[in-house]
Amino acid sequence: MSDPTASPPASTDAFAALRFPEYRNLIGGSFLFTIAITIQEIAIAYELYLITRDPLVLGLLGLAEALPFIAVALYGGHVADRHDKRRIMLLALAFIFSGSVFLTWLTLPSVRAGLSQTALLAGCYGVVAAFGLARGFLTPAVSSLKAFLVPREHYANASAWSSTAWQAGAILGPMVGGFLYAGAGLTTSLIVVCGLLLLQSVMYLRIKPRPPADVSTGDSVWQSLGEGLRFVWQSKIILYSISLDLFSVLFGGVVAILPIFAEDVLKIGAEGLGILRAAPAVGALLTVLVLTRYPPMRHAWRNLLIAVAGFGVSILVFGVSRNLWLSAAALCASGAFDSISVVVRSTILQMMPPDHLRGRVLSVNSIFISSSNELGAFQAGTSAAIFGATRSVLIGGGITLGIVAWVWRRSGELLKLRLDRDAQA
Repeated sequence: MSDPTASPPASTDAFAALRFPEYRNLIGGSFLFTIAITIQEIAIAYELYLITRDPLVLGLLGLAEALPFIAVALYGGHVADRHDKRRIMLLALAFIFSGSVFLTWLTLPSVRAGLSQTALLAGCYGVVAAFGLARGFLTPAVSSLKAFLVPREHYANASAWSSTAWQAGAILGPMVGGFLYAGAGLTTSLIVVCGLLLLQSVMYLRIKPRPPADVSTGDSVWQSLGEGLRFVWQSKIILYSISLDLFSVLFGGVVAILPIFAEDVLKIGAEGLGILRAAPAVGALLTVLVLTRYPPMRHAWRNLLIAVAGFGVSILVFGVSRNLWLSAAALCASGAFDSISVVVRSTILQMMPPDHLRGRVLSVNSIFISSSNELGAFQAGTSAAIFGATRSVLIGGGITLGIVAWVWRRSGELLKLRLDRDAQA
């Protein structure tokens, strides 16, 4: 892989990755996508909960997206390694846009009037499942393209700015989504989503096509997928880092059941839900801005473990809180800790795999992330239905701390690794 252009040393330039226009377009598109999808998630989840008052409905939304994503993501990484990544991104985005248009039509008052509750739920679940299918191809293509847009010495800086863009979108998305839903209604919120997806497409069109890496074409698809899986399994730092994220967010994530806390526990309505949804991203954004100047890679593994433990403690505080601002502060802290783990893990995943395997390795990571987020949403909704929202959060926070302790004992040798110095070797 050739470096795009010469650039200042990473240690002296907090804006190093942003000096490359194509990288700016990539993360700018991701920023718009995060806002759009978050608005859509808030609007649909809150509407369905108001209709059904069933926490399991929220969990099933996560499951509907996770299963198709997991089914195709590894193959999506194979496709990303062998075809033009930009073309894959644009095709997947066109599919998602079509689904958003259909969802907007489905929620028009005149259309909804002729639908039963079951038909409406089925339509929403079907569109969400289609999104999961498209993201199974979009995510590996976007993730693997990042390494081709900036030089290697700026990977940590690029990871921090990529996380910054995502977190900024995760702040604006819930705030805009909550107030837009409360003020303008469901259909208008979804129309805004469609407009944002169109703007994202424009930004991706400004990235030059990238031919695939020079790889052997004699391998079958199964051999290709197996090669990526073997690399992850044999690289302990990659396997442990993505597993730690999987299980901590799977059991400690609370985003899916925030409508329950907003409506029944804290009694703060849709506007308050927007504040709660934005709070983790506020903490994350402030943290990653610091990390653009001070990457957490010198003692990367220690920092990763401390960050996940801090995430677990924050979730426990949220579970016992009955005050909006204490709850928001706890979620803010959870986002701050999570952003540290995201930057460390993202840098590892950009540094370690060779170019011809990066799409498949990152697709494995995407499967783990989807399992933690979407399956975590299903777990959270199911647990809340069985144990109650508060008790399920406390159980999840306790499990997260137990997982950190177990991984800490298993990965002692990684505490000595200096990724700021050793990864180049």
